[in-house]
Amino acid sequence: MTTSIWFWVAFHVGVFVAIGVDLFTFRRRGRELSMAAATRRSLLWVVVSLAFNAVVWRVKGPHHGLDFLTGYLIEYSLSMDNIFVFVLIFTHFRVPPLAQHRVLVWGIIGALIMRGTMILFGIALVQRFHFVLYLFGLFLVITAVRMLFEKHPAHDFRETRVIRFCRRILPITHEFHNEHFRVRVDGRWMLTPLALTMIVTLYFLLAGLMNRFIYLRTGLALVLGFVGLKMITAEYLPFPRVVSLGIIVLILGATIALSMLKTKNDAAPEQQK
Repeated sequence: MTTSIWFWVAFHVGVFVAIGVDLFTFRRRGRELSMAAATRRSLLWVVVSLAFNAVVWRVKGPHHGLDFLTGYLIEYSLSMDNIFVFVLIFTHFRVPPLAQHRVLVWGIIGALIMRGTMILFGIALVQRFHFVLYLFGLFLVITAVRMLFEKHPAHDFRETRVIRFCRRILPITHEFHNEHFRVRVDGRWMLTPLALTMIVTLYFLLAGLMNRFIYLRTGLALVLGFVGLKMITAEYLPFPRVVSLGIIVLILGATIALSMLKTKNDAAPEQQK
């Protein structure tokens, strides 16, 4: 059974409407999100995602429902790892908390467009050359091994070639101007440092917890390795969808729980400051 084009139209319209509502309500709020507010918004988006999962389950059947849920858990976990990099970037550029939300929203919109393009390209490639699926699986396994055995790289954004190049060829102010990406200074348009820092409430929730998920990277490596091996051996050793989902939930749940237990004593002094 093929999916109607109108389903995909409605889905994408719904996604961009949700992003627009989130951006509009944040601008009206006029202040940064507290931990409690970020938690409530994150839970709201999780509920919305699970509700959509229920629709997929109902319309397309349990197989597609389990596929969506498995992919959602993997993507959500990977987004946590990406947030750590966002925190480092924002800290280095001293981005005001109120302006961080706008950067993240536009970054997500760009990521949706680029990821959609890559997904369409990947589907067409796999349909034409099936062996490419094994290459994708091998790539995931190699990535998992590197994540397991390489230390987390220390990011230094001060002297990167991209930043030096941007400052050399583009007019960029030295200070922020509220949430604007560009401003008019002395009659000419200039970019603000905010433009260089180019998902949302999840960031504000996890930014304060980044030092506690110490084993998350290990868990993500194990998940990627499992998915890669599953792709390579799918024709010879098929895994039931429920089993695959259970393994991923077990890995992520165990690594997050171990991280929280390991850093429990470190969290108390931070809360007292």
